[in-house]
Amino acid sequence: MKHRDTDPQTNAASRILTCGVSLWLCLSLFPLTLAAQMPAAVFTQYCVTCHNARLKTAGLVIDPTDTAHVSTNPELWEKVIRKLRSGSMPPAGAPRPSPATYDAVATFLETELDRAAAAKPNPGTLPLLHRLTRTEYQNAVRDLLALDALPKEMDISLLLPADNVSSGFDNIADLLFVSPATMERYLDAARKISRLAVGDPEMPVMVNIHRLHPEQWQEERVDELSFGTRGGLAVRSYFPVNAEYNFKVEVAGAARDAHQIEITIDGERMQLIPVGGNTGGTGGGRGRGRGAAADRPLEFRIPVKAGSRLVGVTFIEKNQARDEETLRPRMRGRGTLPALASVTISGPFNVNGPGDTPSRHRLFLCKPTGAADELACAKKILATLTRRAYRQPSTDADVQRLLPFYTAGKMEGGFDRGIQKALERVLVSPQFMFRIESEPPNVAPLTAYRISDIELASRLSFFIWSSIPDDELLDAAIAGKLKNAAVLEQQVRRMLADGRSESMVTNFAAQWLYLRDIEAKQPDEILFPNWDETLREAFRRETELFLESILRENRSVLDLLTANYTFVNERLAKHYGIPNVTGSFFRRVTLPEGSPRGGLLGQGSILTITSYANRTSPVLRGKWVLENLLAAPPPPPPPNVPALKTDGPEPGQTLTMREAMTKHRASPACASCHARMDPIGFAMENFDAIGRWRDRDSGKPIDAEDGIPGLKKMLLEHSGEFVSAVTEKLLMYAAGRNLQYYDAPAIREIVRSGAPSNYTFASLVLGVVKSVPFQMRRSAG
Repeated sequence: MKHRDTDPQTNAASRILTCGVSLWLCLSLFPLTLAAQMPAAVFTQYCVTCHNARLKTAGLVIDPTDTAHVSTNPELWEKVIRKLRSGSMPPAGAPRPSPATYDAVATFLETELDRAAAAKPNPGTLPLLHRLTRTEYQNAVRDLLALDALPKEMDISLLLPADNVSSGFDNIADLLFVSPATMERYLDAARKISRLAVGDPEMPVMVNIHRLHPEQWQEERVDELSFGTRGGLAVRSYFPVNAEYNFKVEVAGAARDAHQIEITIDGERMQLIPVGGNTGGTGGGRGRGRGAAADRPLEFRIPVKAGSRLVGVTFIEKNQARDEETLRPRMRGRGTLPALASVTISGPFNVNGPGDTPSRHRLFLCKPTGAADELACAKKILATLTRRAYRQPSTDADVQRLLPFYTAGKMEGGFDRGIQKALERVLVSPQFMFRIESEPPNVAPLTAYRISDIELASRLSFFIWSSIPDDELLDAAIAGKLKNAAVLEQQVRRMLADGRSESMVTNFAAQWLYLRDIEAKQPDEILFPNWDETLREAFRRETELFLESILRENRSVLDLLTANYTFVNERLAKHYGIPNVTGSFFRRVTLPEGSPRGGLLGQGSILTITSYANRTSPVLRGKWVLENLLAAPPPPPPPNVPALKTDGPEPGQTLTMREAMTKHRASPACASCHARMDPIGFAMENFDAIGRWRDRDSGKPIDAEDGIPGLKKMLLEHSGEFVSAVTEKLLMYAAGRNLQYYDAPAIREIVRSGAPSNYTFASLVLGVVKSVPFQMRRSAG
C-alpha cells in the first residue's frame, strides 16, 4: 500500500474516500482492482452520492499490482457484502447509491471471494464425535427396531434431558456433550426400550397417564375417531406383549343426563360405558370392569394384542348436544358437557406371549430350533443389528464385543433375553449414540479432505430424516456409489419422497421458525377468552401442513411468503373468518385474492409467538422477520431499556401501539435499530396477539401503512436475501455447527444452483448436500 497524490478528476476510481460512521467501510471498500472491473463513472457516482459534500481525499491508494487484497481478508469483506446486500450502509439518512451500484459492488466482491474459496476450500472443523440429539436418538430407535409409537412412559423427551440450543438449533455438535448423569439416563432408556422391542413377558407393569388439558375443547369430534363421537382423545400407544391392560378413565364435569363413553382399539369398540344420570352397571364390550357416575373413575381390563395400536376414548355424541353447542359462544375450557380429564393405561397383566410385532420381525431374523443353533443365530442377529445401528459394515469385533452380554442374558432367561441384553448394550454404545468421523491417516493439519461415503450417508440421513440410514442408502455407501453425483441426487430425491422426511418440517422448520414456542404461549384469559388448547393445536397443525406441502409438492421456497392457500379445520376457519368449513379435520383451502392470510406471515402460529400475552409487539415481529427470513438480525438492545408505556396523557387514555412505539423510540440509542424493525412489525399490526384480524387498536383505526401486501412486496424485492436466509439455516442444520464467514461462498453457490428451478425446496437441499461444508471436513490444527 502506497501514499501518493492523485488528481480526483482523472483518477477518482483509485481514491479511498472516508466518511465518519463508515470509515472502516470506505477505507477498504474500493481498491483499484475493483475500479478496474467497473466504469470509473459508476464508482465516482457511488462516492459522490454516498459522501456528498463530505468527500475528502485520504491520499491513500492500493498498489495497482496487488490483485489479491480481497481474498486476504475474507472475514471483513463478507461483512461488507452483508451491509451492501441488506442496504444498511450508508447509515439511515445519508445519501444512498442506486440499486445497480449496490449490486455491482457486491457482485464484484462476491466473485473475488468465491474464486478464492474454490481454489482453497474451507469446510470448517467439527468434533470427531457428534452425539445424537434426543430427537435423533428417538427416531434412530424407531427405525432400528420398528418401534413406531413408544408408550408415554418411554417417551425419549421424558427419559433424556433437553439438548442445548444455539442459533435456534439443538443439533450443534459443540454443545452435545454427555455428563455422567446424562449417561445414567441413557442406560435407563436403553433398558426399557430393549425390553419393549423384544417383548419381554416378565417386564414390569408400565403406567402411561394421558392428561387432557383443562382448556381442550371437547364438544367436537377428534380426528381419527368415528363420526358421531365428540371429545376425548386418540393416542397411538405401543403394547409390548399380548396381555390384558387396565384402562382407567376420569371424567370432568357432572352429568345430569346419561352419556356414553366408548373405548376403541384400532377403531374396534372394546367397551361402551354409561355415565351420568341414573345409569349404572358394567357397560357393554369385550373388557371387564364397572361403569360409574361421572364423579368417580371408570376402570376396565381389556385384552390387547402386542404392537402399535390406536386407542380411542370418546363420548357418543347426542344430537341435541351438538345443536346446543353451536348456539353458545366459545369460551375457554372443555365445554359445558361432561368431558374426559385423563386416561391411564397400565399393564401388562396376565401375559399371553410376546406377540407378533414389527419390532420382533425386524430384530429376530432367525429362530433357533435347538441349543446347537442358538449361537449361530445370535451372531447373525447381532451382525445385522450392529450394521444398522453403527451405520457401517459390521465386523467380527463388533459381534464379539456383544457376545458376553448375550451369554449373560441367555443364562438368565433364555435366547430372547440374551438378545435383549445385547440390544441394551448396543443402544448405549458410542457407535450408536454418536456420529463418528475419522481423519485419514497422515493427513496434514488444517487440510480440507472429502469424507468417506459411509460418513456422507450418515450426514445425509440425519439431515433429511433426523435418523439412521436405511439399508438402501447404507448399501450404496458401502459400495462407494455416493461419490457418483447422479447416484447421490437419486438418493436425496428418494429420501425427500419418503415419509421420514417429515422431520424437515417437525425438526428443522420447527426450530428455524421457533414454532415450538407456541407450546409455551399463554395469552391473557381476560383479553382473549376464546383462546384454548384446540386453537393452539390448530395453529401448530396449520403451519406443519403448510410447510409439508412446500416439501412434498417441491414448491419454491418463495411460496412460504406468497402462497394463496392454507390448511384449516372448523375451529381455525372461524378464528380466521373463513366461511363454509365444518368438522375437526384439516383441509386445504384456496384464499381469495388479496387475502392477508397467504404464506407464513398470516398464520396464527407465527403471529402468536411474536406477541406478548396481552398485546402485539412490532419489535418482536420485526426482529423475527429480520432474523429468520432475511438473516439480518438487529444487534442486542442496550442495557436498561425502559418498558413500553401505553398510558396516554389523559387519565384512562390508552395509546395505540404506533403511538406508544413512537414515544419509546424517541431515544437516539433506540432509534437506529427500531428504524429497521418497527416498519416490518407495524405492517403486521392488523393481526392481534392471537392472529385475529382487526381494524382498530384502543378504539382508533390501525395505521399499518402498506400492511401485509407491502411487507410481502418488500420481501420479494429482497428475494435473494430471503433465499439466502433459508439456505443459511438449512446448511447450519445440516452441518451441525454455527456458520462462519468462510461458509458464505458455499451459501451463494447453493442459491445459484437453485435459481434455474426457482428455488424449489429440493434444489436447495440438493445444493446443501453437494456443498463443501457438507461433503468435506478440515483436519484439526
